[in-house]
Amino acid sequence: MTFAAPAALPIGVDERRARIQALAAMLDAQGLAALLLGSTTSLLYFTGLDWHPSERLTGALIHADGRVEYICPRFELDKVGALTAGAVSGEILTWEEEDSPYALIAGRLPSGGRLAVDELVATFVWLGMAGALGAERLANGGPLTTALRRIKSPAEIALLTRAKAITLEVQRRTRDWLTAGVLTSEVKRFIDAEHRRLGGEGGSWFCLVSFGDDTCLPHGGEGDRALQTDDVVLIDTGTLVDGYHSDITRTYVFGEPTAAFRTVWDHEKQAQALAFEAAQLGATCESVDAAARDYLTGLGYGPDYRLPGLPHRTGHGVGLDIHEAPNLVRGDRTVLQAGMSFSNEPMLVIPGQFGVRLEDHFYMGESGPVWFTAPSPSLDDPFGAN
Repeated sequence: MTFAAPAALPIGVDERRARIQALAAMLDAQGLAALLLGSTTSLLYFTGLDWHPSERLTGALIHADGRVEYICPRFELDKVGALTAGAVSGEILTWEEEDSPYALIAGRLPSGGRLAVDELVATFVWLGMAGALGAERLANGGPLTTALRRIKSPAEIALLTRAKAITLEVQRRTRDWLTAGVLTSEVKRFIDAEHRRLGGEGGSWFCLVSFGDDTCLPHGGEGDRALQTDDVVLIDTGTLVDGYHSDITRTYVFGEPTAAFRTVWDHEKQAQALAFEAAQLGATCESVDAAARDYLTGLGYGPDYRLPGLPHRTGHGVGLDIHEAPNLVRGDRTVLQAGMSFSNEPMLVIPGQFGVRLEDHFYMGESGPVWFTAPSPSLDDPFGAN
């Protein structure tokens, strides 16, 4: 079977500038002088600069008038300068090792101006800014960045679509490749190599491979287990395309499924389908979780998060972060809007026996939910290959 991933272009500078202008308008409306971004995915989202987190602050200051100023240690100037050549333009401000980057940032604000801080920064950045400005002049920047990031543009949807298509194909290839005796570590190496072969950025950074009763653990066991005939197999993995995530789970049996496993697998599939059907424009995130959970409770699972049953939320937002707001969980009353994207994974755990998680993602289109990848057709044909 030949495979060609859907085409997708990287996010362009013009789209990032539009994001900055939208953010600047929000800052101005809320009486905030600027937003400080650290070495987080929000820095990449707004500016295009992708920088590794470390103990030294590197980031950007986005002002309410739309200006962008980058902040970095002086010895990183050449590297940051090269990376920002393809990003949104802005002056680069530097600090020496004995200097305070927080004093540098404070000096760029108007007298008495309040600063929003990226909610994803390390605690030391918030504490440093509190020391330089006073905590009363700081605000949580999370509501600002989340309001923009949760609505994906067509370019973002295309990148997410490409990433997820690659991972689904890797999942299919992995099932065909499995042999008795293979170790979970060997499966992970195979998945990483196949992701790279198909144009993703590898999969070793995020790859859960569970055999047998290890599938009862939502995030897998800790040992390097060997696959045995008739083991349940649960693989949860993803990749990156231009920074955007895939995250797909498949559960099946390497051999002959028991009647009990077939029943639970079918319940899981129906719960996933009901969650998708409930994800309509104008509905709330928590109502999607309720659709899956209420169905399972009616079958005798749970209730709530009790086992046997569904131990975690039905789904999470996804984009530049693999888990980002909003979430399909009780208590999240965010209204579903076009452009939002989510995982759909109402896992079922039968303690001491097995777990079943089927995870695909969808986005909210102009008329309702749209699958990024097709769900498993059946336990015996999990990839629709037969």
